[in-house]
Amino acid sequence: MENSLTKTVTLAVGVDPRRGKMPFRLEAVARTDPGKERKLNEDRVFQQVLQSSDEDAIGLFIVADGMGGHLAGEVASHWAVETLKRELADLFVPRDPRATWNLSGAEWRALLAEGNKQIPRPPLRMTERRIRAAVEKANAAVHEYARHRPTEAMGSGSTLTMAVVEGPLALIANVGDSRTYLLRDHQLQQITIDHSVVAGLVASGRITLEESYNHPQTGLIYRCLGYMPTVEVDVFRQELQDGDMLLLCTDGLWEMVRDPRRMVSIIEESPTLDLAAQQLVDAANAAGGKDNISVVLVRVIGT
Repeated sequence: MENSLTKTVTLAVGVDPRRGKMPFRLEAVARTDPGKERKLNEDRVFQQVLQSSDEDAIGLFIVADGMGGHLAGEVASHWAVETLKRELADLFVPRDPRATWNLSGAEWRALLAEGNKQIPRPPLRMTERRIRAAVEKANAAVHEYARHRPTEAMGSGSTLTMAVVEGPLALIANVGDSRTYLLRDHQLQQITIDHSVVAGLVASGRITLEESYNHPQTGLIYRCLGYMPTVEVDVFRQELQDGDMLLLCTDGLWEMVRDPRRMVSIIEESPTLDLAAQQLVDAANAAGGKDNISVVLVRVIGT
């Protein structure tokens, strides 16, 4: 059971000779907590950052909220995250500028297995396609797990929100009701769209946002990883600036800490990202902690 995971990276130094300025850097932290009412933590979080002295940092950030009884949700979110890590592993191998970019996912993994130290990373224009393909692989992994274990894994699945950040651009993928927010100029903006019944009711004006928290269909989502053999993935492009922050979280946070201004104040008043993440978790627990709580915070340091 993964109760907490914290890692912060701020390592890049030097000047990018192509741009004549410091490369973009990333600082990140991830934390997950079972909450107050559940013994089992079915959430999974992951963050990894590659920094170098002369290139923009690249980072992969994932939050997954598993669902299903008798460990099924925990296993579903585990398979989702591990599959994504495997499919996108080449993002974190230093570039070889002499190489071409026409390698398949299987060829990338074969090169990694052979112990190559300089493997080319695909150009950014390919990343959206690769993210979609990776999420499809994650969906297939969760679906196959449930299909082969119909008794214990019936109804299992996982939400997903993830971001790949390379320099000033973030590509964000989402399935379900875990969220990614952008914090800029003291304002918290939800980038992703919840694939839930109540979100649709709010968007259509049939209920208010406040009413959605107590609606009988709260928590009912119509899209997740693993429920069907294929999945529709939302992908968003977000340009980033120096000082921007991304917040990825499960509904265990945003359903408990409902006022975005409260989240902003916690993040901005905390002296470190690590403390900010912990205080967000603490705030969700103080409000009831009815679900597992997971948070990934990412700070962009640019020029």
